Amino acid sequence: MKLPPNGTLLESRPVPMPATTRNIMRRRLSPDAFARFEQVQMYAITYWSEGLRIGGFLALPPPASAPYPVVIFNRGGAGPRAVLQAEGAFQYIGTIASWGYVVLASNYRGHGGSEGIEEWGAGDVRDAMNLLPLIEQLGYVDTDRIGLVGGSRGGMMAFMMLRRTTAFRAAVTIGAPTMLHRCSPQSPIRRTFGRFLDPARDIEQQLRERSVLVWANELPRTTPLLILHGTGDRRVEPEQSLHLALELQRLHFPYKLILYDNADHILAGRRSESDYDIRWWLDHYVRDRAPLPRTGPHGA
Repeated sequence: MKLPPNGTLLESRPVPMPATTRNIMRRRLSPDAFARFEQVQMYAITYWSEGLRIGGFLALPPPASAPYPVVIFNRGGAGPRAVLQAEGAFQYIGTIASWGYVVLASNYRGHGGSEGIEEWGAGDVRDAMNLLPLIEQLGYVDTDRIGLVGGSRGGMMAFMMLRRTTAFRAAVTIGAPTMLHRCSPQSPIRRTFGRFLDPARDIEQQLRERSVLVWANELPRTTPLLILHGTGDRRVEPEQSLHLALELQRLHFPYKLILYDNADHILAGRRSESDYDIRWWLDHYVRDRAPLPRTGPHGA
């Protein structure tokens, strides 16, 4: 029996907005923004990736003129507690969808209704990459306007995806590890990742494969990168984003670094501020196809 191609959409079912999420977002958003948020349509999806049925979500924006720009969202975390459920899907990808984007998010292999075994920086990255051929099947999206957003582990995955493709017009990372190869084995992010190391392979090599600082020169210069981090992040040190920014500066790579003073790993309490920054970046470079920013020394 012939297997379907990677990215084939197998199932889709509507997901109602939980009442708790509606109440949270009503308090968080302005009346106009909340009215748009309420128009978002959410679907739980199952798609095909390397012989596995992978679960995820698809969010549709308020009705407007198609084709829509599209964003792939990579969640963070590990294990069953990190899985995107309806509440998180609406709060994260639903918010981006309310700005006028079709948004897709994978729950990766091993959890959230997905088959397979959880991996960090391996099969999970390929699961997220296989959302790209799924996007090609959606007749209402503009495949020339694709953005990428990833938080924490999802940001690490975003860097690894950027290394493999020039499909994204812009990317955003939040609290992402950039130099696992330099982290103390006792650091929170290394302890978490240590659960997913392949004992049959060289550990240092596995760390370097997941550390964008090692291969930043391989990132596509056609994808401007917005790097967000809280200075109070105790899970992933903010210095990791600083070191990456310094390397990108040396390479004359198109990027912007924003540090939120005293903010934690998830930028709690700074959501309105960070949402504004993320939306501007996506609208400017993805929706509006703005020219790449000028890099390197210039001006007076």
